[in-house]
Amino acid sequence: MKKSIYFRIFIATALIVLLSFSILASLSTAFSYRRTLADKRVMMTSTLQETARYIKTQHLHYAVNLDDFDLTMWLTMTAGITGFDMLVTDAAGIAQSSSDITLINLGKSVPESMLSSISEDSTVVMSTLGEIYPERRHIIGMPLTLNGVGESRAFGYLFVTSDTSVFMQEWADFYSVYILLTIIVMIFTILISFIATKKQAEPLNEMASAARRFARGEFGTRVKDVGRQDEIGQLTEAFNVMADSLECSEQRRRDFITNLSHELKTPMTVITGYTEGLLDGTIPLEDEKRYLGIIFSETRRLSRLVRSMLEISTLQSSESFTDLENSFDITEVVRLALLSLDWKIEEKQLNIETELPDERIMTRGEADSITQVVFNLIDNAIKFSNSGSVIELELWRQDEKVYVSVTNRGETIPQEELPQIFERFHKADRSRSADRDSVGLGLYIVKMILDNHNEDIFVTSSDGITKFIFSLTEV
Repeated sequence: MKKSIYFRIFIATALIVLLSFSILASLSTAFSYRRTLADKRVMMTSTLQETARYIKTQHLHYAVNLDDFDLTMWLTMTAGITGFDMLVTDAAGIAQSSSDITLINLGKSVPESMLSSISEDSTVVMSTLGEIYPERRHIIGMPLTLNGVGESRAFGYLFVTSDTSVFMQEWADFYSVYILLTIIVMIFTILISFIATKKQAEPLNEMASAARRFARGEFGTRVKDVGRQDEIGQLTEAFNVMADSLECSEQRRRDFITNLSHELKTPMTVITGYTEGLLDGTIPLEDEKRYLGIIFSETRRLSRLVRSMLEISTLQSSESFTDLENSFDITEVVRLALLSLDWKIEEKQLNIETELPDERIMTRGEADSITQVVFNLIDNAIKFSNSGSVIELELWRQDEKVYVSVTNRGETIPQEELPQIFERFHKADRSRSADRDSVGLGLYIVKMILDNHNEDIFVTSSDGITKFIFSLTEV
């Protein structure tokens, strides 16, 4: 049987509470017993001393004998007030007076060993005083002495006794109240712990349920945020952020598959249709070369698409950027990119205006990747420039950053399209008609490379002038 986390926390908390109260109860039992016994000793000692003082006074000044009836009645009255029994013996240890009105212990003897062991500072002991009491009692005693010239003699002994059952009942009454309060507090503690742990586990259960719904493809699922500021609140927030990211990733995946299917569908349809026409003789022989050229063009387009997809896959891998701390000359990179695209520039009869510094400008990053960024931006500018127009390249330093801009003159990109221009397969209708060879991944690759370098890229377009600016970190 699987146990939930809140049940485990509750059991752990309950065991801690039970163990704590058990230890506390054990310690308090010993402490309360000792405290009650100590209080009883103090009261017995006080009663012993006061009674002994009274008997000495009566015997010395009023010649009251130890077996006097008035003394017996006084002992009985005192016992009723204090709750202790009292016994008076003569010097030989024979009982003369007692607070017990039945007088069943009179005439009995206290053992000599007991008489010799008591003194003025006697402590409480457990004893039956020989044959006087049938059960063991708490007993404290002291000799009754008369001080003469140069000596003092004992004319009797006084004993104060207490039934242990009475003591245990008093202690039990005190301890039962403590136990009752302990049980009440423990019940409330366990109840509060149960409710608290259940409340703590509710968001976790909700997250588990949301995760299961995610596994079924319900990417709009979110955990309700109740505004908690503790770790559970942070976990809820992190879960919802993760859910947003997963939903966006899933949407991008679907869009990617849709766009890829669309991009593959057009050339495949053209290739299939023209190939069938050539095979079944629908296309005249004099037109075969032209249609074979179209098939070749679409095949090259498919090849470029596959290469671009492989390139994106490489860029997305964790090992694609391992030399980001290397340095290279960005000025030389721009010059080499221009040289490699020289034939395209001449084909469209474009003019190139550059503002590049003469000295080397060292920047941080992977040289091959940044070369691809520059190449893609210049190639993009060539594709969408009007024939015979000007492409401008600029490079400058600012606040420990190096900026590269590529500007071309052609059609204005609508403002609502600018935020989407770096997305995969994004191609406006004007670009489809102007450049059929494009697969719509060049700018997406540029953005991915710069994001991996923690750099930025911006684009503006107005009045037919489109400018791309990206940053690099100067070494």
